[in-house]
Amino acid sequence: MTPAHCVKNAENPPKVYIVILNWNGWKDTVECLESVCRLDYGHVQVVVCDNDSSDDSLTHIRAWADGQAPVLIDEKNPLRRLSFPNIPKPVSYAELSRPDAEASRLSPLQEPLILIQTGGNLGFAGGNNVGLRFVLQQGDAAYVWLLNNDTVVEPDALSTLVEQCISQAQTGRPFTSGSLVCFYSDPEVIQALGGSQFNERTGIASQTLGRFKHRSEPVDHAQVAQSLHNITGCTWLLPITYLHDVGLMEESYFLYYEEIDWTMRAGQRYGLTYAPGSVVYHKEGSSIGSKTIHRAPSLLAEYFMTRSKVRFMRRFFPWRLPVVYVFSLAQALNRMKQGFPQNGWTIFRALLGLARKK
Repeated sequence: MTPAHCVKNAENPPKVYIVILNWNGWKDTVECLESVCRLDYGHVQVVVCDNDSSDDSLTHIRAWADGQAPVLIDEKNPLRRLSFPNIPKPVSYAELSRPDAEASRLSPLQEPLILIQTGGNLGFAGGNNVGLRFVLQQGDAAYVWLLNNDTVVEPDALSTLVEQCISQAQTGRPFTSGSLVCFYSDPEVIQALGGSQFNERTGIASQTLGRFKHRSEPVDHAQVAQSLHNITGCTWLLPITYLHDVGLMEESYFLYYEEIDWTMRAGQRYGLTYAPGSVVYHKEGSSIGSKTIHRAPSLLAEYFMTRSKVRFMRRFFPWRLPVVYVFSLAQALNRMKQGFPQNGWTIFRALLGLARKK
């Protein structure tokens, strides 16, 4: 979208597709797009997949691209500089249905912004996979950057990610990379150093590295990178070969555990790293209500976190399931003690394989 002067100052940097999933979150999405438009990496196309939103998201995103709906950011917002003032519009875009986006007959599209209606709420993996299939059909990608719609990015976030992957690949093995993720609401506090660790005994895959550290605190970045078990899906750069070698994300989870599943399937073929200079600010759980320091998980998040954990463990570590069930039952009881009885009963339902209450 903007002229390239990296990696670094390369005349023909590797082509990157940025895949962003939207579900009832167009306000976050257009703010994210405004920041993406300021990237110092020029060889990109942005793919926004809409999971059949009920808030008329695509109409609002089209209006933004046409220059009819400027993004308004509070003057006191410390991250306002990343998405304001609005870039000149219009932004050229193409709009596709899911069948057209996934069709092998599709001719390469040159528009910088591609809007895809997935036709249903396919979950995190399913919605992103529609975009990934489109990218594969285009046939010109070197990398894919999965980016949450509730993020804003520093201008060099992508160029630094690409440089990190290229640098690490010189070891003889291809790498995927995460970013330094900070809280949107508190930009000097770290949300994740690239990703998380996985506890094989309990099945918990959300032990986020560096969480709540201040950005001024010293960090041994090499040691952190070696500790990664999976990259956080809110900002994850993958070589296109990853999709060919490993396949797409597993869609049966619907929400959660897609990242660690993808990593497990890759095995040792791809290394995990993160780029400390690639800074992304994440609102965390704005669409589905994930747990934060200020709130318990929503019932939606609680249900799918538990269900996906059981499915993942049954698939990869079935001998650990008894411990996982005991630990999850204790977690449900603890939610009740904390004053969240509905959360506790939601965990019970997920463990029993019952459908989620609407």
